[in-house]
Amino acid sequence: MFSHSFRLEMNRPLARCAALAVLAGMLGACATVPAPLQGQFAPVTPKEALAGGAQTTPVRWGGEIINVDPKAGQTCFEILGRELDSTARPVAHDPSLGRFLACRDGFYDPEEFKQGRYVTVTGRVDGSEQGKIGDYDYTYPRVAADAVYLWPQRSYVQAPYYYDPWGPWGYGPYWGGPYWGPYWGGGAVIIAHPGGGHHHGGH
Repeated sequence: MFSHSFRLEMNRPLARCAALAVLAGMLGACATVPAPLQGQFAPVTPKEALAGGAQTTPVRWGGEIINVDPKAGQTCFEILGRELDSTARPVAHDPSLGRFLACRDGFYDPEEFKQGRYVTVTGRVDGSEQGKIGDYDYTYPRVAADAVYLWPQRSYVQAPYYYDPWGPWGYGPYWGGPYWGPYWGGGAVIIAHPGGGHHHGGH
């Protein structure tokens, strides 16, 4: 008959493996580029596009919404460019790549595409446009967007962690929390498809 401590010793690596498997599954599920953002794109940044020679180049840019300007027949997004991660989602705390404009046919409600939300767009470089940031004259590279992807807002969920009974504290096994980690859920995804219009979907 095995002792209680021996059985705990045997179960410890199993618990760790199970926790790692769950974490790997969560990360793997989030590692896919959404279908509307897939394709072949030039590695050109907004700042590089202003240097010239990038006209009509296919790009996939993303960042933080600064302003949404519905016009007659189209909507233009002023975006603070960020690096994209492996899923084409903007990285929140990366240095800015400069501001750019992305314009797409149709109406997009500023109440849905609120300031501070993250979007990724695909399309072609379409020249530049002069504007102002405060009193400063600013030249924006412009994208004629084929797709505009509004990312869900990240919320946080409480998940259990495994307390190691053989750690320096010497207590028994304990499953408890809180461990706060990112959860890619909630919020709306608005996808603009070539040909006009948009719809709501889950991600």
